[in-house]
Amino acid sequence: MQDFRVKTFLTVCQTLNYTRAAEELALTQPAVSQHITYLEREYGAKLFAYHHKKLELTRAGRVLRDALATMAHDDKLLHERIAEVAHGAAIPLRIGMTLTAGEYVVAAPLVRYLADHPEIQATVRSGGTKRLLELLRGGEIDCAFVEGLYDKSAFAGDTFRTEPLVCICAAGHRFARRPVQLEDLLGERLILREPGSGSRDVLVHALAKRNLTPEAFADTCVVESLDIIKIFVAGDLGISFVYEAAIQRELAEGSLRVLPLEHEPIDHDISFVRLPHSIFEAELAALFDGLRA
Repeated sequence: MQDFRVKTFLTVCQTLNYTRAAEELALTQPAVSQHITYLEREYGAKLFAYHHKKLELTRAGRVLRDALATMAHDDKLLHERIAEVAHGAAIPLRIGMTLTAGEYVVAAPLVRYLADHPEIQATVRSGGTKRLLELLRGGEIDCAFVEGLYDKSAFAGDTFRTEPLVCICAAGHRFARRPVQLEDLLGERLILREPGSGSRDVLVHALAKRNLTPEAFADTCVVESLDIIKIFVAGDLGISFVYEAAIQRELAEGSLRVLPLEHEPIDHDISFVRLPHSIFEAELAALFDGLRA
C-alpha cells in the first residue's frame, strides 16, 4: 500500500512546484511541505533545493524518486492484478510508443501478440521520448518503446531493434554537385522533428560528433508529423533524416530516395524501457520476448 507521503513526494517531483502539487493532491501547501519534511527526516537527506529560484531535486532526491516510482507503479499494478484474479477482469497493459517506433516497428508484432493473448486489455499511448519517460516515471504506463536517448541509470532497457537513420530527398531533387559527405548538404533546407523527438535527438547527437548543429544548414523547418515530413520532402521542400523502416512504401513508389553518403552510419536502437527492479519484470520480459518472436 502506497504511503500518502510517497504520493506527495512523487507529485512534487513531477511538478517541481509545491503550490501545483498541493492543487493536484487537494492538499494545503503547508501539508505538502510537512510530508516532504517528514521524508527528509526519515532518509536523513535534503530531497529538494532551490537553484536560481527554481525547485530542483537533489542527488538524494533523484535516487529516492527512481526507487519510489517503481514501488508506486508496482502498487498500482498489484491492485489491478488482484482485481483481475478476484473478479475475472481483463489484465491491463499500458504501453507507450514513440511515433516512428510504434507505427513502423512495434505495431505489427503487437497485433500478433495481443491476438495470442486475448486476456490482455492494452492501452497504447504515443508521444516523444521525453514525454513517455515522464509517463513511465509517473506510473501512467508500464513500459515504452522509444527511439530517443534515455538515462540508463534511472530506467531498465533492452534493445528491441537497431534502425539506420538515413538522409532522404525527393526522387527528382537536383543538387548543385553530388553530395558525398554530410557536410555537402549544408546548403540545403533541413526538415526535422520537434525538440523532444527521439529521432531529432539522435540526429543532433550524430551532427555534434562532426562539430555541426541543425543551424549549420541553410535553413530549417520543424514538423511534428513524420507523415508530413515525408510529404514535404517528396514535394522537394528540403531534405530530412528519418528511420529507413519508415520510408519503405515511398521508396517502392519512387517518391523518395536515400542519399548514399560516405560517413559513419547513423544507427540507433529502438529500446524497450521500463522502471528498474519491478516485481513485474518477468511479465514485461515475456512481452518483450513475445514481440521479438
